[in-house]
Amino acid sequence: MQNRRDFLKKASLLLAGGVVAPQFISSNVAHVAADAKKRIGLQLYSLREMVKDDGIQAVLEAVAQMGYTHVETAGYDDGKIYGLDPKDFKQRLDDLGMRCTSAHLGPDYSKDKEAEIMAWWDKAVEAYNQVGAKYLVKPSMPFNEKTTADDLKIYCDYYNSVGYKAAAASMAFGYHNHDFEFKFKFDGKTGYDFLLDNVSPQHVFFQMDVYWVMMAGYDPAKYLKERPRQFKCIHIKDEMEIGASGKMDFQAIFEQMKANRVKDWYVEVENYTNNDPVESVQESYDFLKNAAYVY
Repeated sequence: MQNRRDFLKKASLLLAGGVVAPQFISSNVAHVAADAKKRIGLQLYSLREMVKDDGIQAVLEAVAQMGYTHVETAGYDDGKIYGLDPKDFKQRLDDLGMRCTSAHLGPDYSKDKEAEIMAWWDKAVEAYNQVGAKYLVKPSMPFNEKTTADDLKIYCDYYNSVGYKAAAASMAFGYHNHDFEFKFKFDGKTGYDFLLDNVSPQHVFFQMDVYWVMMAGYDPAKYLKERPRQFKCIHIKDEMEIGASGKMDFQAIFEQMKANRVKDWYVEVENYTNNDPVESVQESYDFLKNAAYVY
């Protein structure tokens, strides 16, 4: 198993080889991708500290070497993705045999800044359209004991508007949950169900984070079965590495995902057993690659 230090050592040796190094990396990654039968994606937030310390290129190379085939970003700002022009970012992924299929991004809503916010989304849609992404996902929203049903309806309208913009560029817009959406009820429904029931399903999907649904006391597989059309992509998460806690029934989740024909899903690792993000992300990949029910 390779940790961050081992990977960077190998990368340094490759770079020392001059012009041969990029070709070698690309060839090696292509071989890994060719051998992989499962399309396993990664939310790059999983390696957020490595992005800060070593830069996005080192992270992408590490992720490709592990065997991941596609990524979801968490580093967009003012038309740049991890500080790169979208076409440059896409080329780096192409060179490594990977794709960017999704992005976490987006400002919270403000009526006073509505025009500015929607212009922000226009620019983001343009950037990720150049990358070839399929999904734009709002990763969170303001939600507490003071939130009202009217507040949620405003956000549903906001999400619908962003969804129209994404659809015009042949992308889909969605919302990613935590556990707080389940803590408060509105008109007899959890906040999560309220959102599910009050957006336009043709323009807003939901990216279920299966770990947070479980932590809120609900069954992710049951949600998937009851609302098959509203969950287009999924976050596969555990307390730390995927499969390590024993609390998640990943087999039931993947079986229902497959029944729903969910094509895209992403590993997200937020905490690490040995304080080594690269090792934890690799262990998560290995667990899923070796699980017979994972497709």
